[in-house]
Amino acid sequence: MRLKFGRQKDMKDVGILKQALPYFRRYKNKTFVIKLGGGILKDKKSLDNIAQDISLLYQIGIKVIVVHGGGYQATELSKKLGIIPKIIEGRRITDEKTLEVVKMVLAGKINHEILTVLKKYGVKCVGLSGIDGNIIKAKRREPVKHINEKTGKMDNLDFGYVGDITGINNELIMTLLEHEYMPVVSSLGDDGQGNILNINADTVASNIAISIKAFKLIIMTDVNGILSNPEDSTSTLYYVSREDILKLIKEGMIRGGMLPKINESLEAVENGVKRVHIINGSTENALLIEIFTNRGVGTAILADGEQAEDYTT
Repeated sequence: MRLKFGRQKDMKDVGILKQALPYFRRYKNKTFVIKLGGGILKDKKSLDNIAQDISLLYQIGIKVIVVHGGGYQATELSKKLGIIPKIIEGRRITDEKTLEVVKMVLAGKINHEILTVLKKYGVKCVGLSGIDGNIIKAKRREPVKHINEKTGKMDNLDFGYVGDITGINNELIMTLLEHEYMPVVSSLGDDGQGNILNINADTVASNIAISIKAFKLIIMTDVNGILSNPEDSTSTLYYVSREDILKLIKEGMIRGGMLPKINESLEAVENGVKRVHIINGSTENALLIEIFTNRGVGTAILADGEQAEDYTT
């Protein structure tokens, strides 16, 4: 009886593989940019599960670039060091002390942890920051007008050592991909004047995806995609258009930390990336389900002209 049960399970697994086969063919030699949020990398089990999924994409011939943030880890380390984090509208204010924390977390701790686990599953990978090979060309963000929540008055908001991207040099990334290496890029850049800058990881991922004409940009975060009701985590919208998103923003359904992700997603689909997927990386096998099944588990944002009925392809 145990043998019979095992065969039934094996047959089911074979059926799943057959369903995924057309996707394997379609995506071979395509390029995906996968952005990993710090919140889903805070425990080893989650990172291990994600690394297994990414390694499968790599093994079947998909070219993958990983871009990672580390906001959660930077906040935790800042608190331990007695530095109070300041985040406004999803963007971190980066003074000199915070910059030191960000450098340690992004280019050190998280980047090396991702590399180590990917290597465990047979991936040839190289750790980079936007500074390496002059990948990210950036400038320090200018102060912006902002309403002070305490006083209600308009004042100048200085983000400190926060960078805005002015261009992407993809030569090093393309060279690594051509030699079957997976670049793992942390979201640090510099201004060419000797100053290191903290850059939003969603922005880095979006700009790299546009620069290399990626087939997909996949943002793995700790929410279940775009929600029709922010108070209901089960109200995931499985696909949306640009017009849908603009309406949700206007209605206040997309706000806070989601806004930078959504704005960068729109930028990507408006500039050549066919699909942007926002998925909950804390869900086991979320990446594979999103990519290799007809429904997926998160939200797919479609470029104009893409067919909603087949949004995961």
